[in-house]
Amino acid sequence: MPTQLQLLTVRGTDLVDEDGNAVRLAGVGLGGWMNMENFITGYPGNEEAIRRLLLDRMGREAYDAFFDAFLRDFFDEADAAHLASLGINSVRIPFNYRHFEDDHAPFELKEEGFARLDRVVTLLARHGIYSILDLHALPGRQNQHWHSDNPTHVAEFWNQRHFQDRVVHLWEALADRYKDRPEVAGYNPVNEPSDPTGEVLPAFYERLERAIRAVDPRHVLFLDGNRYSTDFAFLDARPEPLPNTVYTAHDYALPGIARATAYPGVTRGEYFDRSVVEQTFLRRTEYMRRTGTPIWIGEFGPVYSRDRSQDAWRLRLLQDQLGIYREHGAGWALWTYKDIGLQGLVHAADDSPYLALVGELVEKKARLGVDSWGGSDAGIRGILDPIDGLFDREFPDYAPYPWGRQPHIAVLVRHILLAEPLAEQFADRFRGVSPSRAGELAASFRFDRCDERVGLSEVLRTHLRG
Repeated sequence: MPTQLQLLTVRGTDLVDEDGNAVRLAGVGLGGWMNMENFITGYPGNEEAIRRLLLDRMGREAYDAFFDAFLRDFFDEADAAHLASLGINSVRIPFNYRHFEDDHAPFELKEEGFARLDRVVTLLARHGIYSILDLHALPGRQNQHWHSDNPTHVAEFWNQRHFQDRVVHLWEALADRYKDRPEVAGYNPVNEPSDPTGEVLPAFYERLERAIRAVDPRHVLFLDGNRYSTDFAFLDARPEPLPNTVYTAHDYALPGIARATAYPGVTRGEYFDRSVVEQTFLRRTEYMRRTGTPIWIGEFGPVYSRDRSQDAWRLRLLQDQLGIYREHGAGWALWTYKDIGLQGLVHAADDSPYLALVGELVEKKARLGVDSWGGSDAGIRGILDPIDGLFDREFPDYAPYPWGRQPHIAVLVRHILLAEPLAEQFADRFRGVSPSRAGELAASFRFDRCDERVGLSEVLRTHLRG
């Protein structure tokens, strides 16, 4: 191991190692690996649905061959070495509860999930990189969107004690597994919670903290804010933070994720420059600054386009955010490391076997606006405009949690109604694929077969070595 990693703890506004040295976490998220997301690997809808359809089309042997290879090749030794070469010192590892437990056998934990996680934690540690363990998809779904493996628009996790009990049970097992592993910086137990009442979340966090501390009193907890880690009002009744805890904000700047054409410039009628981006950051991190606890931005970063000439202003936005975080002493984890070309530092090559098979459907997704993340609804305004008009007339005050009417309609129409038949077509492309061919398709995500977004890498390398 090039660097002997030490256990981190919270000391005032800093994370410190066992020698008392401040450690600023600077890293990436490993999205799309143990928690698949549609824009990362190109499928429509949510992970459970596409896996079920792929199993139906491919059969068990080819299905297992594909996912065994995918889970190995998506992140391996060469990936860890590449991140270390950039100066990255931490990786947030998102995972889906389904790797550890089946819904038909609740509370019966599966060793293979822990083994997969162990492999990457160990790989990263060999290259001097900390891991942050992130439960990204919870049973019952903790938010209203696809990235919690939600096939609906309802977050049932907050309504049923059964789901909460299973998450506590899983984290007790994870804490027991990693309590003596200093290369794990800490536990991020609920990604982007979205509790409509704001009342269940604080009580659940306190319950979870007690359960984890009973097993592992030493590791740091990274607790996300409500409303997709942007809102900390649920802590107003708790002026004192939990011990050895970092409260984490997600800080996607609007120009980077909306259909902006320039930065600095106007996005959705508002002018954005560095000062506006900084004000958003300050608003989202007010609780941390008020309580004198460390600041860690668990997700942020612009989406890019296939036209690399459009990268320049997006990279300027990224540079501004990195500069703001440095000035305010914030750690960060850029979203995301690897994908098919939207946000990743590296991505599957356009001429890879995988994209040769599904690329036409990825283009169809874009045309139909099925992914709202980084996508456009321009091609289906003929559907959405009449719906918006009807709501203007009949339900003008309708503003459902968490983001209001138009994003709500986008989930129902784009991510559910249109995604369901498109997922069937996506899975059809894999019908009759042999086990050996399945392995070749998955190998499209191997590091030596991916392309690098060089400009993005240079921004990170320059910042981290500056």
